[in-house]
Amino acid sequence: MDAHTLELLEFGKIREIVASYAGSAAGKRRALAMAPISDREQIEDAVGLTTELVEALSMRLEPPGGLRDVEQLVRRASIGVLLEVEQVVELRDVFTLTTRVVEFGRKLGPDFPRLGRLLANIRDEDRLVKEIDRVIDDRSRVVDSASPELRDIRRQLAVFEERIQEELKRLLRTEEIRKALRYPQATMSGNHHVLPVAVNHRQKVQGVVHRTSATGETVYVEPTRVAAISAETSVLKSAEEREVRRILRRLSDMIRKEAPAILTTLDALSLLDFAAAKAKYSLDYRMNPAELTGGSTEHHGVLYYPEARHPILEHLAKQKTETDSRPVVPVSIRLGAEYDLLIITGPNTGGKTVALKTVGLLSAMALAGLHIPAGRGCQTAILDDILADIGDEQSLEQSLSTFSSHISRIATIISKCGPKTLVLLDELGSGTEPSEGAALGRAILDELRTCGCRGMVTTHLNDLKTYAFSAPRSENAAMEFDAATLQPTYRLVVGQIGQSCALKIARRLKLPNELLKRAKRYLHRRRLRSASELTKLQEMREQAEVARNEALAAKTEAEQLKDELRLKTENLRQEAEVTAELEKARQALRPGDQVRVAKFGKSGVVNRVDVRKRQAAVTVGAVEWQLSLDELIPTAVK
Repeated sequence: MDAHTLELLEFGKIREIVASYAGSAAGKRRALAMAPISDREQIEDAVGLTTELVEALSMRLEPPGGLRDVEQLVRRASIGVLLEVEQVVELRDVFTLTTRVVEFGRKLGPDFPRLGRLLANIRDEDRLVKEIDRVIDDRSRVVDSASPELRDIRRQLAVFEERIQEELKRLLRTEEIRKALRYPQATMSGNHHVLPVAVNHRQKVQGVVHRTSATGETVYVEPTRVAAISAETSVLKSAEEREVRRILRRLSDMIRKEAPAILTTLDALSLLDFAAAKAKYSLDYRMNPAELTGGSTEHHGVLYYPEARHPILEHLAKQKTETDSRPVVPVSIRLGAEYDLLIITGPNTGGKTVALKTVGLLSAMALAGLHIPAGRGCQTAILDDILADIGDEQSLEQSLSTFSSHISRIATIISKCGPKTLVLLDELGSGTEPSEGAALGRAILDELRTCGCRGMVTTHLNDLKTYAFSAPRSENAAMEFDAATLQPTYRLVVGQIGQSCALKIARRLKLPNELLKRAKRYLHRRRLRSASELTKLQEMREQAEVARNEALAAKTEAEQLKDELRLKTENLRQEAEVTAELEKARQALRPGDQVRVAKFGKSGVVNRVDVRKRQAAVTVGAVEWQLSLDELIPTAVK
């Protein structure tokens, strides 16, 4: 999809909103990388997964959260890197999550096929969890029972620690030593047990000075016998560290062997978190899934967004307080059914640009697998691209004027557009002399119709307002304006031509009255030349629309009469065939043939036949009757 258009539509803000619902860094990354796609199957899968999660959340079945960003840890383990205790604990938390997610899948049952396929990629890592729990405790410490060797080493360390404490207690009970101390208790300096000795009594305590106080009046001395025991302890601590690393190496190797399956699980968990974020976004903003249309060579699809709301405006409104916020006025738009090109006119600040952005943004959202803020039954076409020229993109760096930048962008759009493209052009023909701008605008609209794209165009130029009157598969639409309040209603009315209402808006914005009166005089002179023509065109269009509807109704009635006549003709033909067959059988009657007598409702046997007089003698029961051939039905005729 065209990156420039996505930027104009502010699709990045939609990514950020969805990312805010994600519970993990991996889910947020997926949301921030989200983009529209053109593959029907991928879109259906993404939208279907979102829909299933919306249903699950509505049933209070929420997928468990707590996914941590551990992918790099697993990749490091996969190449043989030794994991630290804290890293193993972090992985253990994610492995615990897999058990809860698998249980969540069991609760869903068979009614969520896409979720089921996703959850099938998540493996329960309960075996690894149990092994890590056996070795590491809740304080992220390798436990004594992790191995017999570690248990023995720590038992010996405990013995040495006890000896050190006994020696320190003995020294603290010695009167001479107590007099040399600043305070009567031992403390730690790094890994060493030391006594706080006054500097002028340093010679009374034999040992190693490890540090001095800031004032220089206290030295911290490790007594000689304590230092000797500590030296032996250091050897044991090195042995302890080696054994802990050996245990961690074993755990790291277990994770290394399972790394491919764990990475698949992490990928599925991040996708689950991302899909849940889309579902929560959908529920919070009352969104609906759009039905995909088109995709074939013959039919390129319909965009139908009933009661569509601009998602970013709605998000901003929701962030405000109830007193500050104004409801977002929905618009209903259809493209690709009766018409492909919609030309929108109306006043400034009336919502024309918002309508353009709403259609573009909803199309991008639907193709990115999101639900959209539109009514039920909404539809979107499978598009190869969305191309837009919206707003003033004057470039000082490239020395482009507003008009030049618009034309440069439109040239790019025309070079890319095709039947599976949505084109959005804002203020077509503006930025230059009106008659030339209108002529250029008409030529651009012709080109858009030729390429077969779906398009929406806004304009203030009167000449472009009449374009749809004569151009096939084109239609006008107007942004409604309340003349009484001089306020736009932001409602889109298809089939109408909007007025710019510039003078009314200028009055509302407090432009001086004298200036406005002068502008009215100029406007009156100009309108005298064009108003009657525009009115006539509008009347002709309305008359043509009435005639078209009447013709369609007459055509429907004629088709119904044609069907009825065809049915009657077929019935008469079948009746004629039956009559002919019956007459043929009567002409062939011979004595002894079985017949059914219509007026008796009984069967009989033919005795004599007179074809010329069309009579026959027939025995019914024990009585012979003289009957007309027309009253007989030969048994040969069914």
